[in-house]
Amino acid sequence: MAIVIVIVLLLAALLGPSIWVKRVMARYSEPEDLYAYDGAATARRLLDAFGLANVAVEATDKGDHYDPIAKAVRLSEDNFNNGSLTAVTVAAHEVGHAIQDARAYPPLKWRTTLVQWVGPIERIGAGLLFAAPVLTAITRAPGVGALTLLGGFLILTASVAVHAVTLPTEIDASFNRALPMLEQHQLLHDGDEPHARKLLRAAAMTYVAASLMSLLNIARWWAILRR
Repeated sequence: MAIVIVIVLLLAALLGPSIWVKRVMARYSEPEDLYAYDGAATARRLLDAFGLANVAVEATDKGDHYDPIAKAVRLSEDNFNNGSLTAVTVAAHEVGHAIQDARAYPPLKWRTTLVQWVGPIERIGAGLLFAAPVLTAITRAPGVGALTLLGGFLILTASVAVHAVTLPTEIDASFNRALPMLEQHQLLHDGDEPHARKLLRAAAMTYVAASLMSLLNIARWWAILRR
């Protein structure tokens, strides 16, 4: 019984933030016509106000984000086309990243560099995990397999580290950039600011949720290797 309770608590700790973020985003996604302007128009207006006419606003199916390489604010189809509080607030958050980029905000530069390395590094980690039992069988030296296994797991934690490092960048984009912009340009209806704060907190927490999901990925590998 104790084991079951521990497992439930661990799952709640790992999955809870992700579930909370999705619920907050969904809650304020209705009504879709709350504002006369959609997420795309919001982003364009704010970018132009900060002299960032060179930054594009695009729809994407890969989640809301700012691409510092392509210089583009990318919004999901719903946030791009809808005028919900979620759409307007998320658009402002992503513009916050564009402003960070324009002002050479150091944490964003570090994150951009790290993110480019995460994919290849994780593939190396997965390769090492697969190689560990093979090397042990070939060399008949448990130490070789153990070191390879340890290396694989350490590399897989790279994504967790990246998400943790980027949290300050997300908080800055939400509360030092997006919220003041929304207030300054009077983009929110009366009474919507507390809800926008909650949405901006959720936008910043997406990376915490992602890092915890990375831990689940590591656990999955461990389960596979123990079979």
